[in-house]
Amino acid sequence: MSSESQSGPIPRKTPHTRDYFYVGGSYVTGSEGSEIVHGQLYVEHLAPIETTRSIPVLFIHGNGMTASNFLNTPDGRPGWADHFLAQGYEVYLVDQPCRGRSPWHPGVDGRRSTMSVYTIESRCTATAKYKLWPQAALHTQWPGSGTKGDPVFDAFYKSIVPNLASSVEVSELVKAAGTQLLDRIGPVVLATHSQSGFLGWILGDARPHLVKAIVALEPSGPPFQQAIFASTPTRAYGITDIPLTFDPPVLSPSDLTPVTLERTPLYTNIQQAHPARRLAHLAVLCGTAAVDVTHVRLEALGIRGNGHMMFMERNSAEIAEVVEKWISKVLPTNEG
Repeated sequence: MSSESQSGPIPRKTPHTRDYFYVGGSYVTGSEGSEIVHGQLYVEHLAPIETTRSIPVLFIHGNGMTASNFLNTPDGRPGWADHFLAQGYEVYLVDQPCRGRSPWHPGVDGRRSTMSVYTIESRCTATAKYKLWPQAALHTQWPGSGTKGDPVFDAFYKSIVPNLASSVEVSELVKAAGTQLLDRIGPVVLATHSQSGFLGWILGDARPHLVKAIVALEPSGPPFQQAIFASTPTRAYGITDIPLTFDPPVLSPSDLTPVTLERTPLYTNIQQAHPARRLAHLAVLCGTAAVDVTHVRLEALGIRGNGHMMFMERNSAEIAEVVEKWISKVLPTNEG
């Protein structure tokens, strides 16, 4: 194995131990009539030589991706897993069901799709070139050109894998396996990105006593409909595609009666009709009567030029520090 990354020697990484296991899954009859197991969740567990934090971090990757997102960057620098190991955290990484090392079975599991080169370039790595939205031109932090043929882009794109097309199917499978994982390892800090954003709300709702905080990196949204690339209805329960625990209870999506407050060329602001139903379990997670949310804008901290894959970009370590400081603030007793 080469000791050189795309940009020079690979930096020294934090010593740790590694093991893996699977949770969830059920036995079913496969397409060939024999018994198989499907819906299982691959889990990778990393632990520093000296663990000083009592609550580990569980990372869930975004669409078309796997746990490899957080191991190192495409240009060979240590990833966020290494950063949190260095801070004394145990780290758990997963491959969502039917993706990567969590098997997909034809005739049992649903249709899959794969993101194209154009999709990754225009939305993640070379947004300044395509300018699909006004702020895209400000993207400067991706290492390399962000286009096919650049070594860093090619390394990243080769990691893209097929994923389930149905967010409802994903939600149900992750809820089933993810709650078993939390029952086994919890409590945790849950870190989600992009497509997995709604999975954080689902798992926090299902196990509020085991999810102590949620870090949502550009989570899927906005409520009730797509934005930027489409305006079709989605996330029937506001922030998820499957029911959450509302107070008063919600019997069907129509009970939420979404209301459009504002429509601009950049976004549509939609919320529940007044009086809004409360997300009861997520509020319990926060220990308050309402869900306690801190919205961090990197530019407000003097950090500029980042795109959707911020944890892989040139200044990824700087952003990891922002996240870790927030975790330390909301969980001040998280010491071993």
